[in-house]
Amino acid sequence: MHVTPAGTASPVTTAIVGLGVAAQVMYLPLLARRPELFRVTAVCDLDPAQAGRIARYTGALPFSDPQVMLGHGGFDALIVLTAGSHGPLVAAALEAGHAVLCEKPLAYSRAEAAALKNEARLMVGYMKQYDPAVRRAVALLDGRAVRHLDVTVLHPTGEAQLAFARVHPSRPSPEALEPWLRADSGALDAALGPAAPERWRSLYANVVLGSLCHDLALMRSFSGPPATVEHAAVWDGPSVEVSGALDRGRYGLRWHYLPGHPAYRETVTVHHEDGSLELVFPSPYLMNAPTLLTATSPSGTTEVRAVHRDVTEAFELQLEAFHALVTEGTPPLTGRDGALADIVTAQRIVAAAAGDAIGGEARDS
Repeated sequence: MHVTPAGTASPVTTAIVGLGVAAQVMYLPLLARRPELFRVTAVCDLDPAQAGRIARYTGALPFSDPQVMLGHGGFDALIVLTAGSHGPLVAAALEAGHAVLCEKPLAYSRAEAAALKNEARLMVGYMKQYDPAVRRAVALLDGRAVRHLDVTVLHPTGEAQLAFARVHPSRPSPEALEPWLRADSGALDAALGPAAPERWRSLYANVVLGSLCHDLALMRSFSGPPATVEHAAVWDGPSVEVSGALDRGRYGLRWHYLPGHPAYRETVTVHHEDGSLELVFPSPYLMNAPTLLTATSPSGTTEVRAVHRDVTEAFELQLEAFHALVTEGTPPLTGRDGALADIVTAQRIVAAAAGDAIGGEARDS
């Protein structure tokens, strides 16, 4: 990090790898409106045309190979927004000395996550942990034991959620994709065993680690990782139902893929001995759309309901936290260990649902 003559820290030079939906809809617009924090100097996508297009309006150097970009350098921090497991790329970036903000999931296998070095420079992107409604809920909970945590997610198609966004799709060649797909397959083999049916591999990678992991992170924020996974059921759609024990309570998770549902909706309810906290999240693609927090508590003989709405963008607060990690060493809400805990829970969920159909790390989870 450099310091200007006036003593003010200059923006962190930053590279972005993976220029799909997350980059175009959230990260690039937010980075552009926070030039005092970040300056994008390199962008990378396996599709050279996509990298070139983004480079033209960011002024960054374009790359079509992440390893080439890492070798070239010229940046202090890396934001990883690629699809699939991020383990190998994050490992290479950390070993090269970069601070890394990695979108979930950190990795597909426990081995990938546990092997990471320089993990104090790593932040895993669970932006809902930075949502002002979530931070307020954590403060209101104030360490009280959670009696029950209840989650319901109604998930329409990605296309329906992104109809407004005019996203330019990335179209990498099969040759460019092949080594990354091969690495992902190897990581899934380690996690679930090489004989695991595609149904369970897809559920693990795309649903549990791709979406439901946000709720595992919220669970960690409110009460810590689950103590057990006692029940998991999967049926057509898919729909997923999970239940088990917390440290001093219980939880229930329900996730439904509903292609025709009119809107994304995620409801998280926390019941504790003095009341309840309910959070209703909008689609994550709608920037500055408030999460609705309703806090219920007693006041004498009166039931009090307080409703909180804050339009501060969770992704932007997450970027502020990443800047604090890079410049001050401030630990993030989720680093390697938190992400690893979520990988373990994800494997336990699939093991509870699939039984003997899977092996690998999940069999021992």
